[in-house]
Amino acid sequence: MTMPSSVNMLPYLMLISSLNQTSFSEQSRSSCTIQKLLLFKLGGRSNFAVNDNASLLTRVQKMFFDYHFKVEQEAGSATFSFFSFNGTAGVWRAAAIKEAGGWKDRTTVEDMDLAVRATLKGWKFVYVGDIRVKSELPSTYKAYCRQQFRWSCGGAHLFRKVAKDILTAKDVSLIKKFHMLYSFFLVRRVVAPTVACILYNIILPISVMIPELFLPIWGIAYIPTVLLVVTAIRHPKNLHILPFWILFESVMTMHRMRAALSGLFELSEFNEWVVTKKTGNNFEDNEVPLLQKTRKRLRDRVNLREIVFSAFLFFCASYNLVFPGKTSYYFNLYLQGLAFVCLGLNFTGTCNCCQ
Repeated sequence: MTMPSSVNMLPYLMLISSLNQTSFSEQSRSSCTIQKLLLFKLGGRSNFAVNDNASLLTRVQKMFFDYHFKVEQEAGSATFSFFSFNGTAGVWRAAAIKEAGGWKDRTTVEDMDLAVRATLKGWKFVYVGDIRVKSELPSTYKAYCRQQFRWSCGGAHLFRKVAKDILTAKDVSLIKKFHMLYSFFLVRRVVAPTVACILYNIILPISVMIPELFLPIWGIAYIPTVLLVVTAIRHPKNLHILPFWILFESVMTMHRMRAALSGLFELSEFNEWVVTKKTGNNFEDNEVPLLQKTRKRLRDRVNLREIVFSAFLFFCASYNLVFPGKTSYYFNLYLQGLAFVCLGLNFTGTCNCCQ
């Protein structure tokens, strides 16, 4: 088949590819091109989410995905490095899937699994940011936590599964192997959430009660500062939301660390598939069925882990306020504790503990 020479012909390519028995799904931003030049990532400069203004939760998610696609994915594309297929709204050639070994359900991130195996067969990835595909973001905190648990647990579990295959792959350069094993999997899927959770939610609060444990301010602040700068590059108009995003990510590190360790060591729930609930009430198509609201018990409306952590953080902050040491982190700890309380009571998204 003669391939279109222009990126603007990509919708035509997607149609022809689907007629040639390529797989297609309906949500995010990916497609497949000529052999050994595998994947287009779609996610244009304009808005791709249909409900990004539904709540602070969806606005924070939109910021993360914009950074993910326009910074991380474009950087991977520019260097022909590895970046993962996001699993939805993708068009793949049947030959690419077949050569990679087919679609497998051995982990909860079967889309990433396929992308890794395709990369090991020598396929290269390209990002195109001029085309967008609409998608809906999780609008409740519990739905978002389940989605993040599945992604984090599945990524760590896939690392366990494919590490040996990456090391022995013949069609992949040594640099790309190092990037995939160290940067993409080990650091981003395992080390980053674990270190962030332990440092900011455990070591930092405990340090205010142990004089011998001194943590310099620069050592605590440089990671959030770097994240603030690189995210602000994509969102200069949303600077007022970035502090909420940092506090929100502080809470999410707890879930991501638990998920990463579960996947890496195959602990409980490591292979549990829970579909992310979407309400459908922000689509223009009125035929999309709405999820029926059900009345839940109070214990089902409150997130106990977040409440326990908030009590711990408030205690440490109060101790630091009453007995100040070499450094005072009580202001930061109070803010973290407040974030845990708000998310523990589901005071974000489209529902809360009072509903």
